[in-house]
Amino acid sequence: MGILIEIDDHPLLQLAAIHCRFHAPLGSADSPGWLTDLLSLDTASHRRNEEGRAAIRRMLRHGGYRPSGRGKPASEYLVAAARRQALVSINPAVDALNAASLDGGVPISAIDLALSGRAFEVKICGPGEGYIFNPAGQEIDLKGLLCLHDAHGPCANAVKDSQRTKTGPDTREVLGVIWGSREGGEDLVGTREFLWDLWRKLGGELEEVDQEIRR
Repeated sequence: MGILIEIDDHPLLQLAAIHCRFHAPLGSADSPGWLTDLLSLDTASHRRNEEGRAAIRRMLRHGGYRPSGRGKPASEYLVAAARRQALVSINPAVDALNAASLDGGVPISAIDLALSGRAFEVKICGPGEGYIFNPAGQEIDLKGLLCLHDAHGPCANAVKDSQRTKTGPDTREVLGVIWGSREGGEDLVGTREFLWDLWRKLGGELEEVDQEIRR
């Protein structure tokens, strides 16, 4: 069964997505050294740039969200963590995703497809919407923020993904969602190709994800 993402028409959003099946649960093996080596500013190819960082922030501001401070794009958090040498290994799928995000400067979400449906929509959240984003139970206010939704509600965005659908040791199927901007300041295509190659190198079976723009 294929995966479909319906997207509310947006003047700035450019989305890419990849579906990956792994032959064993993510918790069955640690990330190989060649992958964890990529979680460093010394080895990233530095395709990210200031123009791209600003374009992502403008895209997120469109709905009224303020992408700053603790609410900054996840790609900026990764760069800051790598600069402090504090970017740690999580699991092979997420490490590859983080390496691709760090390299291209584009936020990427990871969804465990066993914890969500297979039909998604992308739209701006309204007042009162939010979700828990970490095991400590902290919640993010999603008002004005562009989010991926499954049948149960919002589950991921370019800032913080929902704890409800995050990957874990038992995960076998992952949806990677790359949050780019039509302004083209960042390399969305290159980031997608990089993530595709990393997941394939890890033994994943990859599929394209259908998108449909709603106008």
